[in-house]
Amino acid sequence: MKNFLIILAFLILNFSDKTVYSDGHMEIIWETEKIFELPESVIYDSKNDVLYVSNITDHPFKKDGTGYISKIGLDGSIIEKKWVEGLNAPKGLTISNDKLYIADVDELVEVDIATKKITNKYKGYGSVCMNDVTHDKYGNVYVGDTYNDTIYRLNQFGQLPAWFYSPGLAPNGIHIDDDEGNLIVGSWGAVMEGWGTPELKGSLKSINIHTKEIKKLGKKPIGNLDGIEPDGKGSYYVTDWTGAKLYNIKKNGRYKVIADVGKGAADHEVILDKNLIIIPVMAEGKVIALKIK
Repeated sequence: MKNFLIILAFLILNFSDKTVYSDGHMEIIWETEKIFELPESVIYDSKNDVLYVSNITDHPFKKDGTGYISKIGLDGSIIEKKWVEGLNAPKGLTISNDKLYIADVDELVEVDIATKKITNKYKGYGSVCMNDVTHDKYGNVYVGDTYNDTIYRLNQFGQLPAWFYSPGLAPNGIHIDDDEGNLIVGSWGAVMEGWGTPELKGSLKSINIHTKEIKKLGKKPIGNLDGIEPDGKGSYYVTDWTGAKLYNIKKNGRYKVIADVGKGAADHEVILDKNLIIIPVMAEGKVIALKIK
């Protein structure tokens, strides 16, 4: 576990403090102050026109009840820093049927958005590090565990059984491509004790949600991949947590660097109808917004 803290220190010491943008199709429009505590994920609530940000606060496996969710505006303004409290080390977020689902160490936590109350906690058997969350058009909620190479799926009985396992999967980011019925996985790469290293890179993989057939999207490892969101053109915007980059990755695995986005670029949100990409920069304790030109 201590390796995570070592890597975090490496990022803080080895990257410049200023976020650098390397692609002419992007520009920064705002960034928050550095007030968040290891912000790992951002999700857009289109019904209420706000963003939610998960704050790990401490070690990503630590169950100490200090984790929380923040609510911020689309202009980066802080609406409520501790909107939902009492979590442990919250990471990935998704919204389905007016509920916010949160990956929290070894549980999937359900929050009623209207009342901001925790309404359920679903335990994943054998889970170690639940990371990202997504849902499909049928209302099924999926959560990946980076450490045990497993994806869990919440069923209609309120149970969270293991749905898919593959050695070396290391699912960090996950996203449902409803048009093709595929679950897209951003693999961290080889996971060592505590965490991975920049040399042990992962790539995108695709799992058909009906047949569970898995395939690699491209042959070349790319990075320690984190958030995955569609670009609206058949490809994906993907963050690299260790590499501090935002990629555009095609379904054939070809990719390019869109921007250098800061230390610990994590699970981002893309709002296509507003041409926005919102990225939590974990090691810097802030959230940034890029405008897609």
